[in-house]
Formats: sequence, C-alpha cells, structure tokens
Amino acid sequence: MRRRSFFTGLASLPASALAAENPEAYWKRIRDEQFHLPAWRAFLNNGSLGIAPKPVTAAVRTYLERSAALDMEEYPRWGYERMDAHRTALAEYIGCPAGELALTHNATEAIGIVASGLDLKSGDEVVMTDQEHPSGRGPWLVRQQRHGIQVRQVALPLPPKDPGQIADLLIGAIGPRTRVLSFSGITTTTGMVLPVREICRAARGKGVLTLVDGAHMHGQIPFRVSDMECDFMAGSPHKWLFAPAGCGLLYVRKEMQERIWPSITVDGWANPALEGARFMQVGTNNRALLEGMVAGLEFAKAIGPDRIYARIHQLARMAFDRAKRTPGLRLLTPDDDRMFGSLVSFQMRAAHFRKFSALCKARRIWIMQSERFRVSAHIHTRPEDIELLFGTLDEAGVSL
Repeated sequence: MRRRSFFTGLASLPASALAAENPEAYWKRIRDEQFHLPAWRAFLNNGSLGIAPKPVTAAVRTYLERSAALDMEEYPRWGYERMDAHRTALAEYIGCPAGELALTHNATEAIGIVASGLDLKSGDEVVMTDQEHPSGRGPWLVRQQRHGIQVRQVALPLPPKDPGQIADLLIGAIGPRTRVLSFSGITTTTGMVLPVREICRAARGKGVLTLVDGAHMHGQIPFRVSDMECDFMAGSPHKWLFAPAGCGLLYVRKEMQERIWPSITVDGWANPALEGARFMQVGTNNRALLEGMVAGLEFAKAIGPDRIYARIHQLARMAFDRAKRTPGLRLLTPDDDRMFGSLVSFQMRAAHFRKFSALCKARRIWIMQSERFRVSAHIHTRPEDIELLFGTLDEAGVSL
C-alpha cells in the first residue's frame, strides 16, 4: 500500500538527530506538534484509553468526508469485507500472518469471540489469574453459568520474585480437566509482564489451549505475536498503538481457526478461504476508524518502535523510582525491567485517597483514581507530569 493512503502528517516529525542530542526537546516537540493535548493536562492513564495523535484524527476526518461525498468506488464501511490491506498493515507491525488476524472493536470483543466460540462442555476447566481485566473474566463466567464449565483463578504474588515464579504458578495450575489457559500478557492492575511464550509452550505440551489478553502488549513492549506460541491473542490498538477508540484485533493461529464458531455471522461465514476474516463478518461498521488505526501504525513506525519503547520505559522507571522514595506507597509492580513496560502500579492508604483524588481533579491530572492506582505513560507524557503527580501525593499526606 502507499503510505499516503493512510498517513497524513499535519506537521513534520522532528529530526532523529534531535532525539540523540536533546531527547527532552525532541519529545516536547512530539507532544506539542503531534497531539491535541493542551499544556494544562497531565495525562497518566494511557492504559485505559490512549490518545490519538493529529495524523490519526486527520485520517478519520478525511475518510468520513470522502465517504460522505462517495469519493470512492467501494462501500465506505467494514463488516462484510476482508479488509486485506488493513489486516496486512497490522499483521506486519505486530508480527503474524495476515490470514491469522481479524479486526474487532476491542480486546473485549476478541476475547468474547474465543470464549463463546470454543466447544466446551460441562466440567471442562478454564484457568486464569486473579489479575485479569473484568473483560477477560466475563466471557468465561458466562460460559460457566450457562454451560457448566469451571473457571478457576490462580493468585499471583504482588510483586513476584521473577518471571519464572509466575510461569511455575500458571503451568503448575493445569489439571486433568483444564482445557484453556486464559491470561494477560501484561496485567491491567499492576502492569506486570508475564513470560507468555514459556507459559504457552508448556500449555501446548499438555494439550491445553492458550488465550492471551494482549490489550496492553501491542505498542507498549517489543514482541512478535507469532513468537508467543499462543493459540489466540486479543488486542486493543486504541491503547498503545495510537488508534482511535473502537479498534481491536483477534489473532487466531491457523490450526485453531476451524475450532472456533463465529459469534456474529453474515453470508460466507463458513468459507475457510476467509481464514481469520471469518471472525470479523459482523455487518456494517465505521471504516474511518480503521483508516485511523493504520495511520496510527504509520505514525509509530515513523518515530520508531524501539525509540518509543525506550522513552515510555524510561518514564515508567522514573515513576517507579520516585515511588520507592515515597514511604506511604506500596509498590505492586516488580522491580525488574523484564517485568514492566510503561505501566507501574502502587497502593496508598485509604485515609489519603479522598484528598489525593480532589487534588488530582483540581490540577487536571488524569489518572486511574483508586487506593490502588497506576501510572501509564506514553510518548506524550512529560517528566514534569510525573513530578506533579508525586508532589500531589506528598501534599495529600501519602508520604507521612
């Protein structure tokens, strides 16, 4: 595909040389020139919903205007079409064959497709961790209540000693009735990076299917889906890959595609030639969002995935180290660079939460607000945003 079909740069990216010479100046220009974020907003909750950069919102707007003018020869939609160009662009970025990929609206939908589509009978067991997102639990709990499968949770230590401890706990939890191991590649509650390949490889050796909730993986840490050796993976490019809200993905390993019943169907749903596209034949949907998704991929590639990871992990380490110096915080994310990307989690005393929450609102700090909270930074995050947060924690009395 031609890059200009998807990527409309409203302002040129700063030169790569600036990133080496003056990295803070480079990232300041990225925020100021490429994002709509105002200077007064400290946004530290990218893990819930990411921020689309200007080239992405421009791509969405342009496609909506073109579709309103019918300045095209195909229907301006997705939901009946294979969307091969879009799937190929996403597959190349995340590292899997396009035929093993379906486009969805979010990771929740992708998990639901697998959970509802597998032939499981009463007494079959699904094992998961106690740190799954509600959307990672819900589809399996429906099957439990409706069809009598058993859902069992494995408690993960907070924080764990090392990746091997996590692998041993999950692999050791597989029993004679276990049919599926469903777990997050990066947990939403603590930002913990799990040893996905080791777990999936061992599960396959025991004849157990694996579903990885990768909502926090794509764009946060470097990896290739095909290297994970999982059977299924769900993803949300609207978190870390700059896509607009409403863009998701489902990876289904080719050998597994005949084992999943599609949840929503149109004509041709049983055609094996569709491969992964069988699971995205869901009726009319807004294609402009997918144009934005591919613009987000192009934006990420233009900056460079390695440069993005280095920056966001640097910011996460900054927050982690600052938290270590705050006596009233309990760190939940392990102090091991292999086990977190750009999402770190802490817990404060309940007595301090109300004042902290009010101060955050007054200072326009956007964060997941609870006694157990997290910092999830992206390339638009400024070091001063993190310092503002910890200054606010100090004022709320957390460090006393």
